[in-house]
Parts: sequence; C-alpha cells; structure tokens
Amino acid sequence: MNPVEIIIRKRNRTALTEEEIKFFVNGYLSGEIPDYQMSAFLMSVYFNGMSDEETVALTRTMLFSGEVLDLSHIDGLKVDKHSTGGVGDKTSLVIAPIAAAAGVIVPMISGRALGHTGGTLDKLESIPGFRTDLSKDEFIKTLEKIGVCLIGQTKEIAPADKKIYALRDVTGTVESIPLICASIMSKKLAEGINGLVLDVKTGSGAFMKTLKDSEILAVNLKNISEAFGVKTIAYITNMNQPLGNYVGNWLEVYESVEILKNKVHNELTELCHLLAGTMIYLGGKASSLDEGYSISKQMIESGRAYQKFLEIVEAQNGDVTFIENTEKYAEPKFKFVVKSNRNGFVSRMNTFEIGMLGIELGAGRMKYTDAIDPKAGFIFYKKIGDEVKIGDVIAEIRTDKDQQNYFTQKLLKAIDITDTKPDDEPLVYKTI
Repeated sequence: MNPVEIIIRKRNRTALTEEEIKFFVNGYLSGEIPDYQMSAFLMSVYFNGMSDEETVALTRTMLFSGEVLDLSHIDGLKVDKHSTGGVGDKTSLVIAPIAAAAGVIVPMISGRALGHTGGTLDKLESIPGFRTDLSKDEFIKTLEKIGVCLIGQTKEIAPADKKIYALRDVTGTVESIPLICASIMSKKLAEGINGLVLDVKTGSGAFMKTLKDSEILAVNLKNISEAFGVKTIAYITNMNQPLGNYVGNWLEVYESVEILKNKVHNELTELCHLLAGTMIYLGGKASSLDEGYSISKQMIESGRAYQKFLEIVEAQNGDVTFIENTEKYAEPKFKFVVKSNRNGFVSRMNTFEIGMLGIELGAGRMKYTDAIDPKAGFIFYKKIGDEVKIGDVIAEIRTDKDQQNYFTQKLLKAIDITDTKPDDEPLVYKTI
C-alpha cells in the first residue's frame, strides 16, 4: 500500500478500508510513515470526517496497537467512567470508591490536566506519596486486592494513541469527533471493561460548547463502545460553571473527601450519585438506575465509600493521615478574597477563563512538562443564581504568587452579576 494514495483518498472523501487504516496507523507507530504524512492524514480526517465503520476501524487499530488487559480472572463486572473534562470535575475521586464499595470492579485509567481542564492524576498526586504510575502487574494486583485502582496510561496501553495525540496537539487537529472518539475509546476499551458511563460536558467550560456538538460526541462514543460489546450509558451534563465549590488539585481532593464523609450536599454530590449509581447498575449490583442511585447514597451514609477511598490511598502508597486530617496539608503563601463590586445575582461564569486563570495561579499546565502547584486554586462561595450584595465574598484565590490585584480583577471579569436572577439550568441535559 502507498501512504500518499491513502491520504489522497481521504482528502477526496473516499471511505477507507480497515486494512488501509491499519496500514497507516501501524506504519506511523513503527516509524515507516513520517510525521508530515500522518499530519496530512489527520487534517484530511479533520475536514472530511469518517464514517462509523472507519471510526470503529481506527479505534480497533489503536486499541490493538498495544495490550488489552484481561481481567476475566477477577470475579464481577468491570465498569469505568469517562468524562470529557472541565473545571472542578472531581467526580472520579468520589465515584470510584462508591462503586467499588458496592462491589463493582473499577479499573480506571485517567488523564492529566491540560489547558483549562483538570486531570484526575494530578489531583490524586497532590496526596503526599500517592502513586499513579503503577505497572500493569501492580494495577492488576491492586484490582484483585481492593477492587479498584486509578492510574495513568501505561506504555503498554494504546501506544498508537499516545503518538497520534501528541501530533494532533501541535497540528490543529484535536477538535475532530472521529479522532476524539478513537483516542478516548482505544484507552477505555484496553481496560477490559464490561460497562462504561460517559459524562459528556457541555457549556462554557467544556470541550464541546454547544448541546448539539456534545450530543453528537456522546452518540458517537456510545456507538463505538457498544460496537465492542461494552454496555454504555451517556449523560450530557452542565459545565457552564465549575463543578462543586473547590477548584485546584488538593482543594478538589478536600471537597471529594468531604462528600465521602457525608458532609457536603451540592450539585457535585448529586452528579456523583447519578454516575456512581449508573456504574453500580452496569456492574450488576442494582436492578435499575434508581436502585443504583439509592445504593450509591447508602455507600456514603454508611461510611463504606470513605473507607474504600482510604484503602485506595493506602494501596497506591499515599499518606492516609492527610485524608483523615486534611488540616495537616500545607497552606499556600497567599489567600486573596474576591468581593462583589455590585448588587444583583451571579448570572454567568466564564468557566473556560476561570480554568485558564487557574493555570496562572499554578493549578494547571499548558504543556505536559509544566510543573503544578497542588495548593493553588479557587474556593467559590457564590455560584450561578446566587444573590450578592456589594462587599459579599464571591471567592477565595489560593496561590504562591503575589499578584493580588491582577488575579482578583481577572476573576471578577469572568463572573457576570446582573439585576435579574437567571433561569435555572439543568445539571443533566440528556441521557443517551
């Protein structure tokens, strides 16, 4: 086969065969096909899209470019969750221990923060000693022992995705539905799962800003997952404001622990019960979604989910004393209070801008090599729909950088306060 001919066929909107896709991807992974040809191929896909058959073929090729975990020797159904990411999205830290406490096996391979979105691995690594770089054997042993483990992508899993994603990142080809779907699903399917919950975000802090685009992505992800025999339920959820009240790596661990201790009940808690309940249902531990939701609440109320989280931290070398006594954690050098400069209602939060400001505080990264300050972030005391008066504290900024005026003014610009109360927005727009 000739790589140039395959590029031309895709450029001319001709559907490719599975053999052609396999040849191209495997050739790129081996080094026979150079970056410039893969870049041309990716741009052709970006502009012309792929059929469902092509997307499944691309996913299958990327999936089998590495190892697919065999967890069949572990009793029970294996279920994971994937979120398309946002600001303050810490659900994995809560739902993994809930589902595992209910008896579901949870093999969770997670990502890092990049751009305005946070990453589960960085949040977990803010716990002193916590290891997310477990080998495949350590991952399986932890699953055998406690039924849940959260790690990063290992070198054995979907190496083609790792190489192609790095190229997409620098060639303007990230926002392509077929490429997004193949990237996500090649990693998720490699976990050897039976069920998958998809949390597709929509709104100002989401990858997909509109409900229409989010729905297209959710349907495509679900179709691919089910083409591989994985039972899948997708939710389209609200990312027009940060999820929960805490944003930043350690701050999000803190809020997750408070939920697991049954001390916090907000929209984040609600979403966690929905997602965990769905995992419990797909894991065969509930006969309906409603029963799954109810079991999820029981896991929190009984303390079993919190105990499971302590087990996770201990099994992955983290210092559990920081979870048992969160006050022990180091404080940032500065805590800047942000006050309202007018009366009214919080009507809009530019979640993307809040996420980008988080990077400037030290809470995120613009490239994978950037260091992260786990203490940096925000605490929000007012959210969309809340009434504020002049001088009311809207938020607190935590950072080691002495730039109070710059940070507070930038955060105030990302929050609109108007005379009229905005209409309530749903937490969940749609179930697919």
